[in-house]
Amino acid sequence: MPRSPEDALKATLARVAPGTQLRDGLERILRGRTGALIVLGFDRTIDSICSGGFDIGIDFSPTRLRELAKMDGAIVCDRDASNILRAAVQLVPDSTIPTQESGTRHRTAERVAIQTGVPVISVSQSMQIIALYVNGLRHVLEGSEPVLARANQALATLERYRARLDQVTNSLSALEIEAMVTVRDVAITLQRQEMVRRISEEISQYVLELGVDGRLLSLQVEELTTGLGPGSEMVLRDYMDPGSNGASPEERVATLQGFSSTDLIDLGTIASVLGFNPSTDSLDAVVQPKGYRLLSGIKAVPPAVATRLVDHFDGLQNMMAANIEDLMAVDGIGEQRARTVREGLSRIAETSLLDRFM
Repeated sequence: MPRSPEDALKATLARVAPGTQLRDGLERILRGRTGALIVLGFDRTIDSICSGGFDIGIDFSPTRLRELAKMDGAIVCDRDASNILRAAVQLVPDSTIPTQESGTRHRTAERVAIQTGVPVISVSQSMQIIALYVNGLRHVLEGSEPVLARANQALATLERYRARLDQVTNSLSALEIEAMVTVRDVAITLQRQEMVRRISEEISQYVLELGVDGRLLSLQVEELTTGLGPGSEMVLRDYMDPGSNGASPEERVATLQGFSSTDLIDLGTIASVLGFNPSTDSLDAVVQPKGYRLLSGIKAVPPAVATRLVDHFDGLQNMMAANIEDLMAVDGIGEQRARTVREGLSRIAETSLLDRFM
């Protein structure tokens, strides 16, 4: 399955991160105040737009890249930048491909990347910047210091968001036990989950850009995102109206993730993902969970068994009130599993209520 432009950019960022041989070579070119045009990949399409130059076919090294960049023309490497295939090549992409760049080297880089789908790196001699062109996307590489400063700021934000998410998640669990959940409570939980996901994703890109300089940052992010519990899909399974638009939980998650920052602030817009009409339905209306989210917190209950439990009891409150014999009446539930479910739900209820009122 073809990767999205964003995924292709992330893969390219990993190849040019600090600590890699390719990044070392690019920084040597910058320090030498020479420009460069480097293509990361070779196939028939690349071959068809190459003119002149000469074949090399040697192992990649930062010093070789630096010396070859002194000559006019582009350098063609393999996709992993482990070999230098050609040098002093003139690239002749389709001139009808639109580009926002003004410099000859950058215009060529963007057109080649769009036409071939292969990442292209442009090193500007005058502006002293390294630009990546990947499937229509442009990304300017920066030094570790400014990236690390932004990453640390994002990390502090993630820490606050995670603390707030834990609060609203525990509150939602307690309200579910008491049958007092409102549409507003569910929307706030989805909002906080999406905020944490977005900031985590942003920091992950910083980690990619930082390479070896981002090891400590990676450990901090991992610590903050460990134990997040059930995600947005489980919340949606619990509360969505299946007949509202016919969308699956996965499609609704994709809709939520596609919201702009402005949309994400509006709880009414988030409620619409559940199937509620914010213009006619009150955010303070009480709703009843099916039980998917709490059951997912019990490791001994597989998803298929959780679905049968939800279908049988038709609501979390009925499930919470069920005894061992009632649970054993569900297909695939033996005595041991019934005890596990009963004890697991009781433990979750006790913990949630204690967290709420302490």
